[in-house]
Amino acid sequence: MLFGLDGVEVGLIIVFLCLFGGILSGFPVAFAIGGAGVISFGIIAALDSAGLLIHQAIDTSSAMYADLVAQGIKADTISLFNYPELPIYETPVFPNGWESAMDRNISFVVNRMNERVLAGQSIETLLAVLMFVLMGITLERSKIANDLLTTMARVFGPLPGGLSVSVVVVGAFLAASTGIVGATVVTMGLLSLPTMLKNNYSPELATGVIAASGTLGQIIPPSIVIVLLGTLAGDLYSAAQESRAQVAGCTDALTFLGEPAVLSVGTLFQAALLPGIMLAVLYAAYAFGYALLNPSKAPAVVVENKSGEVITRNEGLTWFLFVPAALIGGMIALSSANVIGNQNIVVDSFTDRGEAASLRTSVSEECKASMIELHGQDAWDTAVAEQAAIDNSGGLQTSEKLTDEQRAEIFAERVADAAPIGSGIAIITLLLTLVLTTARGVKPSADHRKLYIGLGGAALMILIDILMITPTTSPGTTVLLMAVPLAIMWYGLRDALGMLSQNELLRVVFPPLVLIIAVLGSILGGITNPTPAAALGAGGAILLAAYRKLADEQKSGKLILWSSFSIIVMILIGVNFDLRINQDTVAFETYIAYFFAYGAYLFAMFGILYGCFVLFRGAVLSPIVRETAKVTSMVFTILIGSQLLNLVVISFGGEHYIQQFLKSFENELTVFLIVMLVLFVLGFVLDFLEIIYIVIPIVGPVIYGGTFDPKWVTIMVAINLQTSFLTPPFGFALFYLRGVAPKSVTTGHIYRGVAPFVLIQVFGLALLWFFPSVVTILPNLIGN
Repeated sequence: MLFGLDGVEVGLIIVFLCLFGGILSGFPVAFAIGGAGVISFGIIAALDSAGLLIHQAIDTSSAMYADLVAQGIKADTISLFNYPELPIYETPVFPNGWESAMDRNISFVVNRMNERVLAGQSIETLLAVLMFVLMGITLERSKIANDLLTTMARVFGPLPGGLSVSVVVVGAFLAASTGIVGATVVTMGLLSLPTMLKNNYSPELATGVIAASGTLGQIIPPSIVIVLLGTLAGDLYSAAQESRAQVAGCTDALTFLGEPAVLSVGTLFQAALLPGIMLAVLYAAYAFGYALLNPSKAPAVVVENKSGEVITRNEGLTWFLFVPAALIGGMIALSSANVIGNQNIVVDSFTDRGEAASLRTSVSEECKASMIELHGQDAWDTAVAEQAAIDNSGGLQTSEKLTDEQRAEIFAERVADAAPIGSGIAIITLLLTLVLTTARGVKPSADHRKLYIGLGGAALMILIDILMITPTTSPGTTVLLMAVPLAIMWYGLRDALGMLSQNELLRVVFPPLVLIIAVLGSILGGITNPTPAAALGAGGAILLAAYRKLADEQKSGKLILWSSFSIIVMILIGVNFDLRINQDTVAFETYIAYFFAYGAYLFAMFGILYGCFVLFRGAVLSPIVRETAKVTSMVFTILIGSQLLNLVVISFGGEHYIQQFLKSFENELTVFLIVMLVLFVLGFVLDFLEIIYIVIPIVGPVIYGGTFDPKWVTIMVAINLQTSFLTPPFGFALFYLRGVAPKSVTTGHIYRGVAPFVLIQVFGLALLWFFPSVVTILPNLIGN
C-alpha cells in the first residue's frame, strides 16, 4: 500500500491535486477540469499497473458479513468505517484492468453528454441558463445599475451608512434582474466605491458591502446557480429516493413516500426567494449597525435631489400607503365574501376520478413496517381506514361520461354560484387605479381633474361588470361593454403616466421592476416553467435596453413602448379567448381575437428585431452576444469536463468510498453538517460550478436520500456556494472588485471587509438550519 493508505484514498488525493493544479495553472477552468480527469486517470492507471494501489475490500463471502445481513442490517450500510473488524481481501483499484475502466468511461461520458447536455430531459431547463445570461448581460449593458445607484443614494443617503444600504438594495434589485455576479460587482465597484471613499466611508465596509451585495444574484431568483443546481438536484433526489424505497422493501418512491419524488427548478425559485431577501436584510442591518457604532466611518450623505416637487408626510402616507392598502385590502375582503372571484363555468364531459387513499396499503410487510416508521402509525391507520371506505363503496370511483342533463344541471349551479365581479376585471381595475392614485401622490400640486375622471372610469368598469356582464357573456361582448370605461380610464392614465415619468425613483425602478415581476411571477405562480419565462425576460431586456439607447440618442422610443404594449395585448387576448380556430364550430369573435393576437405577436417580434437593430447600430448588441456565448459555453464546457472527472472518480471506486464514509454516521444531521463544512472549505479553492458538477453528484445520493426536505437541502447548499464568491483567496467577487478598486484600496482592505459578510452568510445558514420553514413556507403556500 502506497504511504500506508488505501488505493482509493490515494486515487482521491491524486484527483484533487490534479484538479487544484489545473486551476492554479491559469489554464481556462472549463478545460482544466476535463484535463485533470485525463491526467489523474493516467497517473492512477500507471500506479495500479505497477501494483502500488491496493484497495482493501470487505469479504462478502465471510461468515461475519453473513451474520450482519442475517441481523437485518442493509448491505449498503455495511462498510469498514462502521465495521472495521470485518474480514477483508486486497484487490487493485481497477479489478478488470485500467483498459476496461477506460472503455467504460468513454462510453459513459458519451451517454452522459447526450443525456445531460444534448438531448436529455434536463436540456430544456438548461436552456434557461442561456436566456437568463442574455437577460442579465443585456440589462447590465443598458446601464440600469448607474441609475439605480444614483436614485437609491438619494433615498437612503441621509441615513447613517445610507450609501452602503443603497448598495445592498441595488445589489438585491440587480440580483433579481440580471443575476450576473461579475457584472454587478464590477459595475457597483466602479460607480459606488469612489463615491463612498470620497465621503469618508471605511474602505473595509465599502468593499465588503459591494462584494457581498454582488453575490446576491446567486440565490435571489432568477438565479443561474438555482437553475444548474436544481436541474442536477432533481435527478439526484429522484434516484436517491427510489433507492431508499427499494432498500425499505417498497416497489417505488411513490409508494414509500406517499407522493412523487420530484424537485423542479420552479419550486426551488419559490424556496429561494425568502432566504435571498433575508440575506439582503442581514447585509443592510449590518451596514446600518456599523454606521451607528462608527459614525465617522459611514457618515450620512445628502445627495442632491433632482426629482422636483416636494411631497409632504401626510400626502405621502395618504397616497402611497393608506390608499393602496385600502384598495388591496378591500379587494381581498370582497374576494373572501365571494363578491370578487372566478367566473369560470366550463363543464367537463366526464366526472372527476375518485380520490385514492393517502398512502398505498397493499404492500409487503417489510414495506409496511418502513412506511409506519416514516409516516407514523396514525397516518398508516388513517390510510387503511380510507382504503376500507373506498373498498366498501365498490372500489375507487372511475371517471364517467356526463349526460347532457347532468352537464346542464352543473352548468346552472356554476352560473348561480359565480361571483358578481370577475377576478380578471377586478385585478385590471385595481392595477390601473393604483397607477392613478400613485400619480396623484407624486404630483400633489398638479391639476388632478383628469385623474379623477379616470377613477370614475374605474368605478364605471366595476358597475358594468356587476350589472351587464354575466358568466355567460361572451368575451367579445365583454370587450365591447368595457370599451367605454377603459376609454375614460385612458383619458386619466395619459396624464398619470406623464406625472409618473417625471418622478426619478419611479422612472428608474418601474421598467426593470415590471420585467422582474413578469419573469418571476410567471415562474412562482406556476404559469410556466423557467425556460419560457427566461425567454420573456431576454426579450424584455432587449426592449428595455433599446429604449434606454434611444433615450440617450434623444430619439423617440414609441415603437418600443408599443411593442411592449402589444405583448400585454397578446397575453390578455390569450387569457380571455379560446384561440383554437381548428375546432368544428368557431365564433366570429374568436376569429377577430385570433387575428388581433396574431397581429400583436407580429408587432411584438418586429419591436424586438427593431430593438436588436438599435443595439447593433449602437455597438451594444455584438458585445452582448459575445459575452453571452462566452459565459454559456463556459458553463456547458465545465458540465462536460466535470462528467469526465466524475467518471474517473467512479471508475476506481472513489464515489462509493466517499458515500460509504458518509453513511457510516447514524445521525442524518451529522452527515449533512459534514457535507456543508466540506463545501464551505472547498469554496476557498473551487468555484461554484466545479462544486456543483464535481462534488454534488458524489455526495448527492446521500444528502438527498434521507428524510430532509429536498428544497431545504438545495437552498442550504446554494447559500453555501454563494459564500465561495467571498472566501479568500479565490473568491471571484474579490478578484472582480480588486480589478476596479483604486490603488488606495488594498487587498487587505477587501479581505477584512468581506470577513463580516462571510460570518453573516454562516449566520444565515444557521437561521435556516433552525428555522427551515423560511425555505418551505412559500412553496407550500403557492403549490407546485
